[in-house]
Amino acid sequence: MARRLRIRHTTRVSYAQPAASSHNEVRMTPLTLPGQTTLDARVTVQPATAVWSYWDYWGTQVTGFDLLEPHEDLTITASSLVETAAPGPLPAAPEWAELAERAAGSRLLEFVNPTGRTSVPKKLVRKALGAAEGLGPHEAAMAVSGLVADRVTYLPGATGVNTSPAEAWAQRAGVCQDITHLTIALLRGLGLPARYVSGYLHPEREAELNRPVAGQSHAWIEYWAGDWCGYDPTNRVRAGEDHVVVGRGRDYDDVTPHKGIYRGVPGGAPEVTVEFTRVA
Repeated sequence: MARRLRIRHTTRVSYAQPAASSHNEVRMTPLTLPGQTTLDARVTVQPATAVWSYWDYWGTQVTGFDLLEPHEDLTITASSLVETAAPGPLPAAPEWAELAERAAGSRLLEFVNPTGRTSVPKKLVRKALGAAEGLGPHEAAMAVSGLVADRVTYLPGATGVNTSPAEAWAQRAGVCQDITHLTIALLRGLGLPARYVSGYLHPEREAELNRPVAGQSHAWIEYWAGDWCGYDPTNRVRAGEDHVVVGRGRDYDDVTPHKGIYRGVPGGAPEVTVEFTRVA
């Protein structure tokens, strides 16, 4: 049954001293996809300024804006209303040899090759190969996701934005970004195309209607086995009607919710809040 979720994602940046100017990109607008329809979406900025939108190479909607006058702080509010549905059955997976042939001759190759954020030591790839031995692509994806989830405990604040997959594995703790990067790295080590998904996860599946709930942005994976299949290794579930896709890419760097530069004194940190309201 379809669900309607209202999402309000607010980022506040307070500078150590007024910034002379800033230039920003925001990726906070949910996509319209099979099983997900964005009914309304807008991004507003304070101080008020003109904004523009475009689609990047990875198919994510980007909102850009410049602030050319001095400003003490910056507030970005992304509001959306999204209708989601449960995922359909998994597609029939090709054999490994056919999968490798398809990946080598298409854009899937971009999701097989490692990136700086999805590189791991060979010993970890060998663990993944051992866990997936004799399994088909779907079963292998679940085995590797389970291997990561068993090893790395979700622990907010345990890592930073630049923590590597190998570091998260070694310290046995991380956030959804770390678990997602590590799972992607190991799936690519099997030869299975995998990509990073940035979006939202409603934290209370049975939340009462019209009651705002505090949450946060989320990350999970999609792997290709005849078609793209979403899976949330942090929560050990298929991506479903409580998951809202904003962007997909090779890793976090392709789908960063907010990035930019400013001219001013270093210092200050962003404050991020995400609020969900189930409206149907």
